[in-house]
Amino acid sequence: MERVARRAREERGEGKGEDSGRLGLGLGMDLVWGERIGFEKTGEGRPTDRVAAFLQQHARDYDYMFVAFQPIDYGPLEPERYFPAYDRLFELFGPGRPLAFHHTMLNTGSPEEYEKQAVAEFTNALIGRYGFRWVIEDLGIWSLGGRSLPYPMPPVLTTEGLRRCVGHVGEWVRRLDAPLSVEFPGFTEGGSFLVGTLDAFAFFDTVIRETGALATLDVGHVLAYQWLMGRTGKRMFEGLEALPLDRCHEVHLSGCQIVDGRFRDLHHGVLLDEQLALLEHLLPMMPRLTGVTYEDPNFDVAGRLVPKSRPNAERLFSIVRAWKEEADAGARRVG
Repeated sequence: MERVARRAREERGEGKGEDSGRLGLGLGMDLVWGERIGFEKTGEGRPTDRVAAFLQQHARDYDYMFVAFQPIDYGPLEPERYFPAYDRLFELFGPGRPLAFHHTMLNTGSPEEYEKQAVAEFTNALIGRYGFRWVIEDLGIWSLGGRSLPYPMPPVLTTEGLRRCVGHVGEWVRRLDAPLSVEFPGFTEGGSFLVGTLDAFAFFDTVIRETGALATLDVGHVLAYQWLMGRTGKRMFEGLEALPLDRCHEVHLSGCQIVDGRFRDLHHGVLLDEQLALLEHLLPMMPRLTGVTYEDPNFDVAGRLVPKSRPNAERLFSIVRAWKEEADAGARRVG
């Protein structure tokens, strides 16, 4: 029955169709159960008061939103357990506004074969309830042997690793009821293992092109790889043409820091000047970009962005507004 329903949606142009046009500025939230910026772990679960205060004040500053999946516990993967919390979260953001879903269980970079059916059914139930425009997932190793890793590892950069990634991503493209946008993986010097010698940009490009998936670029992930390769300072713009920029659907920016010459993707809300410079460099090179997402803003109990994050957050908002206004003006001229 699900296959029949999915086919009907696709024939009507729903579900798997790619978004067109520019949505603008996105809000990405990784809400952990039991943390201050997260969901309450008691009762049915709901966004914490801090999250509610932020959304009540600032939801309209953003054009779309994604939530990153975090499991409640090690219990059964049943969508009904998540509905009350997600219902309230998206009600706070605003009914009928564009939504996406950042997965953490697709395990697209895994060097192993693994069962996908339960996760596919769970994800499609969420897509059906909330109408997620697309699903995002890092091209990373999220678990091995059924055990979650503390932080996703980059894929194995070998010919066999590439074959595995193409197989996993291609299968998820077929299984999910919304388009899949695969995110360039994180490379944290000293925090992850780099296995293999293939160029990560070309590796990622091959996965995207051979599977038909969309591409998401996290600016911090791209810069972390550049730093790892010794391409710092003005050299951070080198080699970017190897990325699938014509397939890029979304860009993420989250708080980063350079510590002792090493690039750290900390998700603490404070954007670096280098991230904004790379974003401005890339924007004209991505013709089908839908949105630019500020991921994991950091805010206080009253819902206000922490002071240290405000200057570059405001610069980001200005850059994205100008990018969207340029597209809107062009559409009006054509019309």
